[in-house]
Amino acid sequence: MNTDILKGKWLQVKGDVRQWWGKLTDDDLDVIAGKRDQLAGKIQERYGVTREEAQKQIDSWNPEASSANQPARERKVS
Repeated sequence: MNTDILKGKWLQVKGDVRQWWGKLTDDDLDVIAGKRDQLAGKIQERYGVTREEAQKQIDSWNPEASSANQPARERKVS
């Protein structure tokens, strides 16, 4: 997702972000505030993945996708 679009639609997509990355807290989302680099950093921190993996997850994320289309890694996380 384009960085400018992410910032502009942040309030609309926060719920989708929480569905994909359930370990992110509301406070995390407030800090991220639509900034892609902040989102990648929080994914990296909460899920213990590399920066590159966090970037790949963001690149593959589609806010219009339903929760049924979440990646397998999220379904396994409790």
